[in-house]
Amino acid sequence: MVDPLGGWLYWLPLLAAFLVGYLAGSIPWGVLLTRLVGAGDVRTIGSGNIGATNVLRTGRRGLAAATLALDLLKGFLPVWAAWSWTGPDTSIAAGAGAVIGHCFPVWLRFKGGKGVATAGGVILALTPLVVLPALAVFALAFALSGWVSLGSILAALAAPLAAWLLGHVQAAELYVLLAALVILQHRANIVRLIEGREPRTSLRRRPG
Repeated sequence: MVDPLGGWLYWLPLLAAFLVGYLAGSIPWGVLLTRLVGAGDVRTIGSGNIGATNVLRTGRRGLAAATLALDLLKGFLPVWAAWSWTGPDTSIAAGAGAVIGHCFPVWLRFKGGKGVATAGGVILALTPLVVLPALAVFALAFALSGWVSLGSILAALAAPLAAWLLGHVQAAELYVLLAALVILQHRANIVRLIEGREPRTSLRRRPG
């Protein structure tokens, strides 16, 4: 019987792209950078998350910015490379792998971050125009509420809708998966938001 998907010759590049994306996404830059500069283990600070928002709670804005940039890149680079070498299908697989790797990194016993910045890098590589409405939703929600978590969740939900409206159907399907992962990783934040216990984040430098 003929396999309409081409058998293993079809699936092998997708699997390879997913694994490369996963390994890139699983690099815990927040943990590595805070240890490198002697700021301790970010997992013992604030929320215990390994992403830029929690790194910001160390009081080192430059370190948080570096974590954000590297988390974006680990989503962007695997997708860009897969698209350049083998095309859109493998880039979708690489993007899924990168965000899953960030959320469930093998190096940290599958306890990772929330996937927002890495998903942003994936979106930037696949559909750059979708970044604009998603970022606008995040900025508006954060400006009005002070909650990074709320802005992140709403931006994640806005991405598949924006992609679909712009005609990127395959990417929109991936972004639904990414939004589900982001929401899953924010489940504790959602409970705190409902209960009114979610801490707000300020970008202003602390006095002293």
